[in-house]
Amino acid sequence: MGLWPERELATARSRSKRQAEVKAEARAASHAVPLSAECPRAPSSTAMEPLSFQEYICSLDPATLPRILRICSGVYFQGSVYEISGNECCLSTGDLLKVMAVALQKVVCEDTETGQTMELPPTFKGLFHPAPARGPYQTLRGHFPEGGRQQGLTLHQALGRWDGRLQPLLCPAIGPHALLLHPVYEVHATMHLRRDVVKIPSTLEVDVEDVTEEAQHIHFARPLLLSEVLGMEDMLPAQAEILEGPAGPAVFKSAWVQRLQRGQQLRLHGCSHAWRVLASAPGSSRHFLLSSAYEGRFRLRPRQFMGVQELAAGLQPSQRLRVVVTQDCEGRGDDVPPLGVGDRLEPRGLQGNGPSTRLLCHRHGEEEEGRELLLPLDLGGGFVEEMCDSKKYGLAELLERQALPCEVRVVAPDPGLERDALGALPALRLQARLNQPFLVGSFCEEPEEGFEIPPRWLDFSLLLSEGPVRPPAPCTRRSHVEELTEAFYYQLLAQLPGSAAPPPPRPPKPAQAGTGPGGRRPSAPGPPPVSARPAPPLPPLPASPRLSTPRQYGRRGPSRDAGTESNSTEHDYETVDDHIQKTIRKMQAIFPF
Repeated sequence: MGLWPERELATARSRSKRQAEVKAEARAASHAVPLSAECPRAPSSTAMEPLSFQEYICSLDPATLPRILRICSGVYFQGSVYEISGNECCLSTGDLLKVMAVALQKVVCEDTETGQTMELPPTFKGLFHPAPARGPYQTLRGHFPEGGRQQGLTLHQALGRWDGRLQPLLCPAIGPHALLLHPVYEVHATMHLRRDVVKIPSTLEVDVEDVTEEAQHIHFARPLLLSEVLGMEDMLPAQAEILEGPAGPAVFKSAWVQRLQRGQQLRLHGCSHAWRVLASAPGSSRHFLLSSAYEGRFRLRPRQFMGVQELAAGLQPSQRLRVVVTQDCEGRGDDVPPLGVGDRLEPRGLQGNGPSTRLLCHRHGEEEEGRELLLPLDLGGGFVEEMCDSKKYGLAELLERQALPCEVRVVAPDPGLERDALGALPALRLQARLNQPFLVGSFCEEPEEGFEIPPRWLDFSLLLSEGPVRPPAPCTRRSHVEELTEAFYYQLLAQLPGSAAPPPPRPPKPAQAGTGPGGRRPSAPGPPPVSARPAPPLPPLPASPRLSTPRQYGRRGPSRDAGTESNSTEHDYETVDDHIQKTIRKMQAIFPF
């Protein structure tokens, strides 16, 4: 129990005196009955005289809840802003409150002789008795039943006999002096256009009047978040007005997202039950979200791997992977034979741990059974997936046949789209399937132009219309492809299962490997810059020096002088994308591709 500060007690007394003066003036102007004849209960009449919020709550019968109150001119004659339950709340003259519940927070107990105060919790177990009628409180003593006089009253029973006047009480558990009880309640109320229930202390310095009877027809509109509408599918279709647009960074690059502003009228048609596929265009910063309703056709595209590290990352459980070497790679002694253009490999899996990890591959020979190879992960070279599938797939059929991630090319754009952005891309990497709930919406002025909103990614507050909504026009056009912002794409990628797993450590490069022509050792490139993007499993290794050999595939440009020292930034790296078609034509005589 702590002492109530004397300054707060003096403020409360001053406020009570000021409120009494205001009410006395009002009574004098209206020829009201004398104070001794009043009994300030929670009235239902519109002729109720304004009371302080504390007086009204103390005299309120919880059985009559809910009650509607109007903020009237009292202590404050203009709008006042309070910090209520951590949220800023503005109470202006004429505002309405719908009181839903009242809970006792504490009771300030004042010693009538010493003036000292202490706080009693609602669970206080002491019993109270009426104090002897003496001193300035002799005309204010309340009426206690005989049982209450003899046995005493609990804290809640004593407060329940409030009749608007302070009653001096005795409590042996506290002390021998008469006490005055000042209860402090927490009032739970709703307000128009507020999402949450506000929790207001009963000591708030405003005057109120009860307007429950005359305000029965008033509806307290409660804003909703779009994410809340997901669980209210039985209320759809509906018309809504945006109260506050989406906050935070952008998610989609579509033009309709920019129109989700305050005051915009929306039609919410219902929930979309389509699943999505996260995709990106290799070699560019474009990223997409495809709906399962996308009607374009795909053709599987051979994957390309630069180095053994990428080749190991391309292994997938229960799927065989066969590749063809597209760039020569020198061996490392007897353990690692050289690889040449046209060699066919079938990676089987990783063996070993730490720096000694190797990729087990089977090299197929033209006339012999082949040979097992153990390739170090830092070995360079270029590889392309061996594939003979030229079938065109729909999105659902493709995912049934092929595990993700995989690379495809759109060979037939979606006929339902005015412009299919995927059709112009040379390749598309399908990365993951997402089951995220979406809502189908449209702007009221363009009901046929539909779009699908992910409320958990793109949330905002809105107000559903109260009246009946006529059946909305069907969305005849709806985009099945959304382009993502780069920031949101990497944020989404980091949330995918397995994306947070760190890549395995890169084994050190053997000291004897990497010497160039003439015995010179090219300088190793520095470490790659730190990126904010999440790293997928087994990311590409930093580039390691490679040797220039006469058999290197696709080498172009003038030859260097033998005496010219090689620069570390001019090693013989080759881009498979530039020469893949030429490589395929060259190897068609060896096997069908």
